Amino acid sequence: MPNLSETIYAPELEGGTWIQGGPVSIKALRGKAIVLVDFWDYTCVNCIRTLPYVEGWNRRYARDGLVIVGVHAPEFSFAREGSHVKTAAHEFGLDYPIVLDNEYAIWRSYSNRFWPAKYLVDSQGRIRYYHFGEGGYQETEVAIQNALRELNPDLRLPPPMDPVRESDQPGAVCYRVTPELYLGHARGQFGNPAGVVRDRPHDYADPGRHAEGLSYLGGRWRVEQESVRAEAPGATIALRFTSKDVNLVMAPPAGAIAQVEISIGADQKLGDDVKTATGRPIVTVDRPRMYNLIANDSVIPGALELKALEAGVAAYAFTFVSCVVS
Repeated sequence: MPNLSETIYAPELEGGTWIQGGPVSIKALRGKAIVLVDFWDYTCVNCIRTLPYVEGWNRRYARDGLVIVGVHAPEFSFAREGSHVKTAAHEFGLDYPIVLDNEYAIWRSYSNRFWPAKYLVDSQGRIRYYHFGEGGYQETEVAIQNALRELNPDLRLPPPMDPVRESDQPGAVCYRVTPELYLGHARGQFGNPAGVVRDRPHDYADPGRHAEGLSYLGGRWRVEQESVRAEAPGATIALRFTSKDVNLVMAPPAGAIAQVEISIGADQKLGDDVKTATGRPIVTVDRPRMYNLIANDSVIPGALELKALEAGVAAYAFTFVSCVVS
């Protein structure tokens, strides 16, 4: 992503609610620090994969004048709840200031359109560099170091961080995989021949034959704007895909825990959030977050079926991982 030569002053970080550290004023930091503004969402797989680098830069350069601000802009309505974001920040080990941008005030002031997105603000308050999505970690760190040297020419800085994953190493290959697959009626892609019924319980019939990139409902579901919610035990979601990893954002019923059984092909590998209980692979949905269902060694075609063992569990979006070691 480009280093900017034109003068674009960074907007202030106003309009959100600070839940960790802060408030941070870019104007007040002029001449004293540089600022890295990171737009993220705690359920976004691409955001999650960048966080080890962001926190690594915080540990490395905070004492040299780097201030990182995580601007949490929610993709789903449950992610507006500050307690969910605080729990995620603790689990991810994030120690820098975080502001909830639930009304997208900061998002709009930066004309942002992506999760994740990073904007580097120099000591004069100017946006000097930006990066959207995953990757570019060494490039971003070099931009941070250059801005810090402008602030203090005598700084002695280390080489950029080593890659934290094998798939971030030079030579890794990123393949075309199934695009993100939403499950609510606002953005969902469903393969049921009769379509879906909005916002009320309905009994769905899985046709049995599946095309890639579509989800197929079976049993009793309520298709809401952002998600599908199981209205009875035994409700299923099936899909075909091409990917390395498969993740799904899910939420339990209010005040409860739900279990979901997963069935996959013999050549697939179960993900970190799947545990085998009484011989069955089960995902325990205990709070709203992203759950890792499949973690293969390479990008391959596959299929899965999920079965809700209790009513009330909601599913929001499947995401797929494309990069592997060459």
